[in-house]
Amino acid sequence: MTFVAELEPTAVWQHFDTILTIPRASKDEERMRSHVLAVADSHGLPHQVDAAGNVVVRKPATPGSEGAAVTILQSHLDMVQEKNSDVVFDFATDAIIPQLDGQYLTATGTTLGSDNGMGVATMLALMGDTGFAHGPLELLFTIDEETGLTGAAELDASLLRGRQLLNLDSEEDGIVYVGCAGGGDTQLTVPVTSAAADGTALSVSLRGLKGGHSGCDIHLQRGNAVQLLARALWAAYGGVRFRLARIEGGSAHNAIPREAFATLLVSTGERSAVMAALERELEAIQREYGPADPGMQLMVDDVTPPSVAWDAATTERVLTLLNALPHGVEAMSYDIPDLVETSVNLATVAEEDGTLRVGLSSRSSIDSALEALRRRVRAVGLLAGAEVEEDAAYPGWKPDLESRLLEVVKAVHKRELGADPEIKAIHAGLECGILGKKIPGIDMISFGPQIEFPHSPDERVHIASVARFYTLVAATLSELA
Repeated sequence: MTFVAELEPTAVWQHFDTILTIPRASKDEERMRSHVLAVADSHGLPHQVDAAGNVVVRKPATPGSEGAAVTILQSHLDMVQEKNSDVVFDFATDAIIPQLDGQYLTATGTTLGSDNGMGVATMLALMGDTGFAHGPLELLFTIDEETGLTGAAELDASLLRGRQLLNLDSEEDGIVYVGCAGGGDTQLTVPVTSAAADGTALSVSLRGLKGGHSGCDIHLQRGNAVQLLARALWAAYGGVRFRLARIEGGSAHNAIPREAFATLLVSTGERSAVMAALERELEAIQREYGPADPGMQLMVDDVTPPSVAWDAATTERVLTLLNALPHGVEAMSYDIPDLVETSVNLATVAEEDGTLRVGLSSRSSIDSALEALRRRVRAVGLLAGAEVEEDAAYPGWKPDLESRLLEVVKAVHKRELGADPEIKAIHAGLECGILGKKIPGIDMISFGPQIEFPHSPDERVHIASVARFYTLVAATLSELA
C-alpha cells in the first residue's frame, strides 16, 4: 500500500491504491476482472461474467428497500497506457507510481488510470459499504472501452434487470452528463517502396506537447505532434528533395499525439538548407501554438545512415497524405453552448511490414456529420493510393432533459453539495450510447470526480472531488431507494 490508501474516503482510495498495481490494458483485463470477482466474493455477492468478459455483480437491497427499482452502476476496467518516451516502464508488469501534486494525485511519467479506475474503485467500495440505504444494485464492469467500446457492444444485456443507470466515467466535478458523441476509427495503409540509402541521415523529433484526450481536450487547440512534424518536413521538402526512412508518432486512437519522430536522408551539401527550413517552420508553429504547447521542442541530430530509405515517390506520397488529412474541431453544436459537435484526431502513424499505417478517430453527436467526415478521410486516403479500413461506428447518446433520473440527481446534488450541477453533453464516446441501444428505454446519466488531462502522462485527479463524488453516488442510490 502507498500513501494513496490513506486519502479520504479511505474505502475508495484503498481500492484505487490496489488498482494501481494491476495491469489492465484494453483487451487484457483478466487480472483486473479477477480482482473484481475476488472483492465480490469477499462480500458474499453473486456475480456473472458474459462471453465478452464483462462482469455483473449483484448487491441486494437494504432492508425495507427491496421494492425499489433496480439501479445499474457502470464503469470500465481498462485504461489508456501512455508514457513519456524517456520513462522506463512496462505496463504489463509494473505498478503505476503515484505522486502527490498539491491538491491532485498524478503518476510518475505515465498515465494514472483514474479514467476509469476511480469509477471502478467507487463500485468496489460500494460492495462493502453498509452505511446507506439502497435498492437492488447491479454493478456492471465492462471491458475494452478505450479501444472501441467493444465490451459494451458485446454485452449480454439479458444479465441486467435494471432500467436506470449511473455511468461513473465522466471527468468534471459538479457536472452531470446527459449525452455523448458517437465515433468511428479509420486505418489508412500506404505501400512503402525502399531503395539503397546515400547521403547524410538526420533524426528529427518533435516532443514536449501536452496531447490529451482526443474528445474531451480537442477544443483546447493543442498541437498534434504527427501533424506538426509532417508540416515542418513538408515545408523543408519544398526547397530540398530529401528521402524519408521513417516517420512515426502517436500511440492510441483516443489520445492526441504528443511526440513524433522521423529519419530523413539528404545530400551532404543540402544539410544546412534542410536545417534552416525546419527551424523557420518551427518558429512559425511555436508562434501559433505557444499558448497551448509552450514546451514544444523540435530536435535535429545527425545519425548513422540506414542501409535503405523510402524512394522519392513514397516520400512525397506520405508527406502529402499527412499534410492533407484533417485534425481538430470540425464543427460546434448549434444546440448546446461550447459543445464540440464534430472532430477528428490524426492519431497514429507507424511503419509495419513494408507499409505505413495511419490511424484516425472521428467523432460527432450527429450521425450524418460523422459519416460525412469519415467519407472525407476516406477520400484523402484514396487520393494517396492508400487502402482504407473503417471500423463500425458506435452510436451517440441523445440527451433527455426530461429524464426522471436526471431530476433525482439534480435534487440530490443541490441538497448534498450545496449547488446545482451543470447539465452537459460530452464530446467523447461514453458507453451510454451503446447501452441505450442494447437496453431500449433505459434512463441514464453520467458523472464523476475531477480528472484532468486523461490519456496523457499529465493525467491527474483532484483528491477532494473524489469525496464529493462518492457522497453524490451514495446519496443518489438512497434517494432512488
